[in-house]
Amino acid sequence: MNKQIVLHPDYYQIDALLSAENKLIRNSVRDWVDRRVKPVIDDYAHRHANPEFMMREMGELGALGPFIPTKYGGAGLDQMAYGLIMQELERGDSSIRSSASVQSSLVMYPIFAFGSEEQKQKFLPKLAAGEWVGSFGLTEPNHGSDPGSMESKIVDKGDYFELNGSKMWITNSPVCDLAVVWAKDEAGKVRGLVVERGMDGFTTPEIHQKWSLRASATGELVFDNVKIPKENILPNIKGLKGPMMCLNSARYGIAWGVIGAAEDCYATALQYSVERKQFNKAIASFQLTQKKLAEMLTEITKAQLLIWRLGTLRNENTATPAQISMAKRNNVNMALQIARESRQVLGAMGISGDFPIMRHMMNLESVITYEGTHDIHMLITGLDITGIAAFKG
Repeated sequence: MNKQIVLHPDYYQIDALLSAENKLIRNSVRDWVDRRVKPVIDDYAHRHANPEFMMREMGELGALGPFIPTKYGGAGLDQMAYGLIMQELERGDSSIRSSASVQSSLVMYPIFAFGSEEQKQKFLPKLAAGEWVGSFGLTEPNHGSDPGSMESKIVDKGDYFELNGSKMWITNSPVCDLAVVWAKDEAGKVRGLVVERGMDGFTTPEIHQKWSLRASATGELVFDNVKIPKENILPNIKGLKGPMMCLNSARYGIAWGVIGAAEDCYATALQYSVERKQFNKAIASFQLTQKKLAEMLTEITKAQLLIWRLGTLRNENTATPAQISMAKRNNVNMALQIARESRQVLGAMGISGDFPIMRHMMNLESVITYEGTHDIHMLITGLDITGIAAFKG
């Protein structure tokens, strides 16, 4: 067997559709993941610890806000490159991709798209370098799939806004230097604002005892009469359109990222099946094992084709939110099913920390829920088909 074909399956020769620059970028991130993530990630996951050094290194690699223009510290890359970066990061671990995805799509993107020139100059270069860590505050303890019912509020106090409320299940919150937060103003309009570490009344308690994304710092954002300078309000957006545009970018990155997790599980199962012998022959020689492997490769290939086409549409700025939603739902579910089937190929060894499958599987249980649950994305497709919103009362 060709080891590269095993580790990086490309059954329909999709590499031929990628530019030389995109392949170079992907390979550089792949090399970094192999050198810096894979050797240590199991230890961090076992200890429920956040590998903080990785954010700075991802910044040096150009993996943070890669689609942000170079004048603001980004790499000025296209959407295909962003997706390939997310794929390689999640091949290492969903926690690492989540941190980079939040930094890129949920923090840097809204500052770039909706912020003032002063905000872009102040925040984006440090975020791109990984010198500052950002988080994104939309989900609340009582409002996940229904962000329009958020309870966080800002009140105009003349010289500043006063922010009260809380956000829940926030990646990077315990270690963030700033948070892009969404709250309702006195007119009930959703506004975006930047909350900075050190502002009085702003705390970020960590959520412990997670079985998923254990190598990621997750927590809350709590606001108790926090004074927000008016220059920290994002001036160029009002309403839920703002956070939804951020989520479109993040969901697109997720749809790429989970292919990396699926490929890592598939490669592990394939290699193990060739080496493991039962009844005097490799288990890869049994029909049911080959059925599992054939179906895994088929589903990975379908996901690769789906996301390549979506990447092309994103580059052309014609991809719809519903198309992004479909890819997120399909690809995450694909990756989770492949993780489960791969675990079965390994039998009892599949739950061992000697292999990455169980770690990927637990991570993907979060990925299938955050930034739009599997069921909500199904209903978004249903809405696009019928014109009827089944998720609204």
